[in-house]
Amino acid sequence: MNRTQWMEDFQKNISELIAKSPAADIERNVRSMMTQAFTRMDLVTREEFDVQADMLARARTKVDQLSEQLRQLQSRLDAIEAGKTTTE
Repeated sequence: MNRTQWMEDFQKNISELIAKSPAADIERNVRSMMTQAFTRMDLVTREEFDVQADMLARARTKVDQLSEQLRQLQSRLDAIEAGKTTTE
């Protein structure tokens, strides 16, 4: 038996031993508790966060555009009102 085969067999035996031991049950229980805790924390995935950040950036850009448009319209309205007062 060569060294590589011996290492593979050793690793397989260790994996089987761990799978049959209480360590496997402990791992499953810890995973279950962590999953429940994360669910209660109402966490979001990185992908969900990135989508929301992108939507917020686009909304901010739109708000800035609308603010500029409103400022220009207000300036035009002020100019029109100023012209009316001068002619009256």
